[in-house]
Amino acid sequence: MSDESGLQLRSMVKQDGTLELSVVRIATPEPGPDEVVVRVEAAPLNPSDLGLLFAGADMSTATTSGTQDYPVVTATIPPPAFRSVAARLGQSLPVGNEGAGVVVRAGTSDEARALIGKTVAILGGAMYAQFRTIKANQCLVLPSGTTPREGASCFVNPLTVLGMVETMKAEGHSALVHTAAASNLGQMLVKTCLQDGIPLVNVVRRPEQVALLKALGAKHVLVSGAATFMDELTEALVDTGATLAFDAIGGGKLASQILTCMEAAACRGAGEYSRYGSTRHKQLYIYGGLDRSPTELTRSFGMAWGIGGWLLPFFLQKIGPAAAQGLRERVAAEIKTTFASHYDKEVSLLEALRLEEIAVFGMQATGKKYLITPNRGLSG
Repeated sequence: MSDESGLQLRSMVKQDGTLELSVVRIATPEPGPDEVVVRVEAAPLNPSDLGLLFAGADMSTATTSGTQDYPVVTATIPPPAFRSVAARLGQSLPVGNEGAGVVVRAGTSDEARALIGKTVAILGGAMYAQFRTIKANQCLVLPSGTTPREGASCFVNPLTVLGMVETMKAEGHSALVHTAAASNLGQMLVKTCLQDGIPLVNVVRRPEQVALLKALGAKHVLVSGAATFMDELTEALVDTGATLAFDAIGGGKLASQILTCMEAAACRGAGEYSRYGSTRHKQLYIYGGLDRSPTELTRSFGMAWGIGGWLLPFFLQKIGPAAAQGLRERVAAEIKTTFASHYDKEVSLLEALRLEEIAVFGMQATGKKYLITPNRGLSG
């Protein structure tokens, strides 16, 4: 270990059924021959990060203790959620899937030393920290003139977007449906589909989000709570021919509604009735959990359908390193355009543990995306 140290945000589930969030000082591991040390300048708070960070705790019960320099947040984990996180009892876990920063030290290999002083993006976990030691080949060098803030969300959202498009192509579909479509990810998907000529149906949760996506050029933007939603969705599916959906909501009736409308669109103009429904396969992937209630299915969409889970790491593993690198290079080339991210607020590591900030970014609401800047206002 080196003499250098830095602060890191940790999450721990305790035996008494409580969550403990804290900032701790840890030694920065000495880089091996093929490793580098990155001074982390920016790391986004994504929904996937909040799952690990909060461990299903009821954050309305959160209280603060500790000191000004080392705050501690404690919250109660409801029994059902506590059972689901039993495997991590007593473990102080680092948080943060991705981020960006500047390489400040390197191992002895040529690959590692070539990165010294470069601004890089990382998908490596433990990114809510001042420093991160990581393999050189896990760093994506950002184009000249790109700041860590601009490159902080280089992986999770952009690669998910490209993964959706590649999944569509691989499975023989020609158009997409996307829910919670006004998110940062959803906006990227709109721009990608426009650029690649892919028909897209966007489903949002609030009427005011329609204008946001229309301004980006989206053709079909539907509000899931509208009285006319099912009719409008069916017409959009007839127009686009979409038979593949990616659902960030997860719970409730929306998945069933989408499949039902896909079936109605597929049966439009069918020559004869079949009690088994359309032969056209309809596929829905749940990739998020904005609604934690059970997924409700009303079997009104024939027999040619499927529902499954979709996760970025599994997708990247499936396509292999070479194909994944190709997607990363496209993201880097378009990080200021197609894959640009927008943040509502920036907070330091210590500010991220303020209860008033947790109450906002914990909502996972469009327009409330936070960026953690680990080295702002802190000394290493």
